[in-house]
Amino acid sequence: MIRTLACVLFSLAWANMAAALDLSAFQPVDLPVGPGAADPALAPLPDGRLAMTWTEPAPRGHAVRLAILGPDGWSAPATVAEGTDLFVNWADFASVAALADGTLAAHWLHRSGPSSYAYDVNIALSRDDGRTWGPALIPHNDATASQHGFVTLQPLEEDALAVWLDGRAHDGAMPEEGAVPGAMQLHAARLAPDGQAGPDLTLDPSTCSCCQTAAAMAGEDLLVVYRDRTADEIRDISIVALRDGAWTAPRPVHRDGWEISGCPVNGPAIAALGPRVAVAWFTGAGDIAAVKLAFSENAGRSFGPPVRIDHGQPVGRVDTVMLADGTALVSWIGWDGTGEVLTLCQATGAGCMAARSVARNDAGGTMNFPALAVAGGMAYLAWTQPLPGGIDTIRMLAAPLR
Repeated sequence: MIRTLACVLFSLAWANMAAALDLSAFQPVDLPVGPGAADPALAPLPDGRLAMTWTEPAPRGHAVRLAILGPDGWSAPATVAEGTDLFVNWADFASVAALADGTLAAHWLHRSGPSSYAYDVNIALSRDDGRTWGPALIPHNDATASQHGFVTLQPLEEDALAVWLDGRAHDGAMPEEGAVPGAMQLHAARLAPDGQAGPDLTLDPSTCSCCQTAAAMAGEDLLVVYRDRTADEIRDISIVALRDGAWTAPRPVHRDGWEISGCPVNGPAIAALGPRVAVAWFTGAGDIAAVKLAFSENAGRSFGPPVRIDHGQPVGRVDTVMLADGTALVSWIGWDGTGEVLTLCQATGAGCMAARSVARNDAGGTMNFPALAVAGGMAYLAWTQPLPGGIDTIRMLAAPLR
């Protein structure tokens, strides 16, 4: 079944990679995951294949697994990392990215101290489609037993960029010039294909504590979006850019004015096609829950007015990809009074062109953070699906672009 469906999907995918997407064309894809699998992360490979990482219970604690979907179906799952000392969390999870030469970079989180939230970012490289992995490296240089997570791995020229939220100054463990006591920071480091990490850079000295980061290439510019935090507890979405070898100062994508004294655990998503950029996010500003989308036509230097794209009662946990016609495909979780609903929307700057609810959860637990990707002329959506009895699995849908 896996091989048959994959062959059909890929034969459709390689036919052409034009503009439109039929939301009714999404069909289930069988997955090579084990019992209790959760938290999928997706990454397109340069040759059109799709990589997926996830976490599942293992004989020794938990394991981060990886498999690749190609014309012949899924590869056998490979283990990226395994142990009782992995930090496993529904909102802060492993990921993978593919460098320009096909080298895979994967990250996971490793406990670094007795505190519940003392953990390090670990990154390893594989040059054989994940069958074997090089030694783990830690991109941050502080060596403090503090929180480091919510990582984005983004291909950058021949390298990869790692972006993460850093807690070295949160409890005063490593105060630095410009650090804000009690605040997380946004950090980044470049990772070369030989496994060497560049300087650990501070991009923003005060951010929201536990919202996902996201990144995209807009032409030659690398853009990073995240939930910021002001001294007045305004937690809107900000953007920084790597342009001409230098990082820009943080600035808001849009001033929602969401004042909230705690972290909402709800990061933004970004996608780009040339200079056209889409950013999707959740906000509760004015006590109104909303999923918003804004476009930029100049590689993120400025954004048009955001549009609300949800249909009421959104929970958020957005993701987005850009399609070849310049529209954005956005996913989010909502609530209909009895359970969670996973919705897809194809949108322009005027709002949703089409929307479809593609999955629901009435079993308790949560669908966590669904992931979107475009690879080989296909659009993919994967998420954690709670099952009766309290056991999770992962579901995936795919549709051809046309």
